[in-house]
Amino acid sequence: MAVLPIRKYGDPVLRTRAKEIEPSEISGLGALIDDMVETMYAEPGVGLAANQVGVSQRLAVIDLTVGEEPGSVHVLINPEIVESEGEILEEEGCLSIPDFVELVSRPERVRVTYLDREGTAKEMWGEGLMARAICHEIDHLNGVMFVDYLRGMKKDRILKRIQKLIKTGDWY
Repeated sequence: MAVLPIRKYGDPVLRTRAKEIEPSEISGLGALIDDMVETMYAEPGVGLAANQVGVSQRLAVIDLTVGEEPGSVHVLINPEIVESEGEILEEEGCLSIPDFVELVSRPERVRVTYLDREGTAKEMWGEGLMARAICHEIDHLNGVMFVDYLRGMKKDRILKRIQKLIKTGDWY
């Protein structure tokens, strides 16, 4: 397994809708999935989408325990939110926008359909932080980032700071 470099805000792969994964391709994803999990833990983070490591495929991994509880990793291939309930405003950050957090409104509960690591069709409900993580990672797969939910001065402040870091060479 290997820790992969995380793509940061400004990288075009983060703004492109990731491609669906064909069932015949799933058996070849094992090494990528393992590398994504190791990368997520190394950062540390609770979720990681494939395009955050430069792979434009609809694949995400989530582990709210950040590796503390073996077997807690959720592998989501071609995930789709099919139902959501409620709304909650909480702080959110992103491995592709390190050191920035802001309040973002997300559903309190979501139901997601996906294929697991073996290609088996699954469905689950996520609540609280799991719902937030599912929404965040699926947004990545759709080319959307959490700063897109911000408005006005909050968004301007983050984007100006990122632009300054890019100009000084401290971003990439």
